Formats: sequence, C-alpha cells, structure tokens
Amino acid sequence: MYRLLFSLVIARISAETVHHLTLRALRAIQAVPGLAPLLRRVLAPRDPALAVHALGLDFPSPLGLAAGFDKDAVAYEALGAFGFGHVEIGTVTGRPQPGNPRPRLFRLVRDRAVINRMGFNNAGSEAAAARLRDRRPGTIVGVNIGKTKVVPEAEAAADYVASTERLAPYADYLVVNVSSPNTPGLRNLQAVEHLRPLLAAVREAADRSAPRRVPLLVKIAPDLADDDVDAVADLALDLGLDGIIATNTTIERSGLRSDAALAKETGGLSGAPLKDRSLDVLRRLRDRVGDRLVLVSVGGVETADDVWERVRAGATLVQGYTGMIYGGPLWAHRVQRGLARRLKGSAFPDVTAARR
Repeated sequence: MYRLLFSLVIARISAETVHHLTLRALRAIQAVPGLAPLLRRVLAPRDPALAVHALGLDFPSPLGLAAGFDKDAVAYEALGAFGFGHVEIGTVTGRPQPGNPRPRLFRLVRDRAVINRMGFNNAGSEAAAARLRDRRPGTIVGVNIGKTKVVPEAEAAADYVASTERLAPYADYLVVNVSSPNTPGLRNLQAVEHLRPLLAAVREAADRSAPRRVPLLVKIAPDLADDDVDAVADLALDLGLDGIIATNTTIERSGLRSDAALAKETGGLSGAPLKDRSLDVLRRLRDRVGDRLVLVSVGGVETADDVWERVRAGATLVQGYTGMIYGGPLWAHRVQRGLARRLKGSAFPDVTAARR
C-alpha cells in the first residue's frame, strides 16, 4: 500500500514538503496521551536476541534512525515508537540558521536515493536543549552537533563547545559532525591537525557540563581517502573517543540511473548508491580498531539483510534514513522483524555474537 501511495501521491509532492508533513504527523502522535506508548508496545523491537549493550546503554536493537530527519528534537518519541532502537537528532548548530535556499531536497527514485543540500537548517542548540530537558525515558537519543555556517573555520571549536555545553546533559551520546558537504569548509575539519583540538575541546566541554560521562563519537564522510580513514581511526583511539559513525552522505555521482540534470544537483547523496563505499569504510575501520571502538554503520541500509551484513562486518549499531523514505512509516518495524528471523536462522544466539 505504501509503494502505491508513494508512486501515486507522495512522489508528486516536493520532498521537503512531505518531510514537514511527516514531522507534523509524528508530533500529533506524541501529543495524544498514551498513543506513542501504545505504538511502542506494538511496533518496537522486543526480541531479546536483538538487544545490544554499547556506549554504556542498552539498545533494544542495533537499528536506529540517522541524524537529519528530526533536526530539532521534535519527534524522537514517536520515531522510537515506530520501531527504531535509537534516534539521532540534529544536526544541531550553536546558533539558529535557516539553511540553504530551496529547493534543497531531491528524490532520485530510480536509484532509491536522495540528494540534500539542506545546510543544517535548525533552531539552534538552545532550542534543542529546551526540548530535551524534560524528555521521558523510552527512546535512546543521540545528539549530532555541527558548525554554524557563519562561524569562521578558525572559531569552529568554540561553536561546537557551546552546543556541547547546552546539550551534553540531555544526550545519551554525542556526535561531532565534520562530514556534511553542505556547510562550506566543514569537511576541512576532518583533517587530523584540525580534528584533534576540536574533539579534545568537545570532550572537555561534555565532561564539565554533564553529570555523567557522555559517550562521544565522530561522523566521517565516505569520500575520505583510505589513508585519511585510518588517520581518523587512530586519532579516535588516541583521544579515547567512544566510536565512529561511518558514513555521511557523498558528493560522488557515478553510476546513477536517474535523470542527469537531477543527478547533478549539488549536495550530499544518500541511499542505495552509497552502500558499497559505506560498507568498505566499515570494514576498513573494523580492521584498524577491532572492538576498541563502537562502529555505527550508515549508508545504503534498506533491508534486514543489509543490517545483518553490517553487523557481520563489525558494526555494533546500524542507522538508516533514506530506506525509511522509500519504505514507509513501518520500515523500521519490518526490518527489525526480518533481522530477528535472520538471526534465528543463523548459528548465533544473539546479534552481538554475530558481530565479527
């Protein structure tokens, strides 16, 4: 039914309009007393074999929602109720910003992909902190932070620190995003000489702002050269980070089948075309760091088999986003059920044992 609805209706409406309508619907679900908990009882993963203990947290399953959908922490409870084992909100910046001019979100239906150049549109870290301050237990919430566009590269650390101080007390884990292609100069911060002082400053800010040690991860781009992936992995180990999220969207456009003019839109490409490179980066990281870091794999995850492949390649957690766009509101629930079936048909007692 969703495939039919998508082809007849949803695909004819601008992607960003559909995104905002979806968020409104999710917020309406959260506003009805008892509705989100009811949905959680029906749709959330309950198979104990899917449970993952990582980052000092008990995840009901490895599959979560990647950053970019719930930028302002307005719908994470409903998203958790629809079957995600965790929800990563953001990217949140130190200051509010409108993002890039529209149109800035494009579906590449033939490729099961999306191009976005949203530009970290969000209400800022103060607003996100206000929403998270009184959150109820239930959904594990990660907070993804990035640089405000107008902040010079030389002052990026202070911008990240401001967001960290506001959000660390309410985050189950923090992610430093230095890999979006849509903020000028942001990817330059992935270079180790820039990344080291930035991550050290965020770690220090989190430690003094939160009553407990908040796990800290860094999110990297798929377009990094292999040697640079190794360098970031070594830096993460050296600084005592808790994990790496691999990968963000790509600027690569090879092999796309969609209309050439659409495929040439600037921005980050997500979805099925990212699958192979994201998996390659995961495997490289696993070979480099072993089980010393939590590896979160994202990019081209569409099916339970995709999640299983990432786990077998060394991922502790897996995230999706574009898969939900093409799979519909019950996508996470279906993938969780499929993963449980895949696990039952394997030689492993639980999903943690299946990880390489």
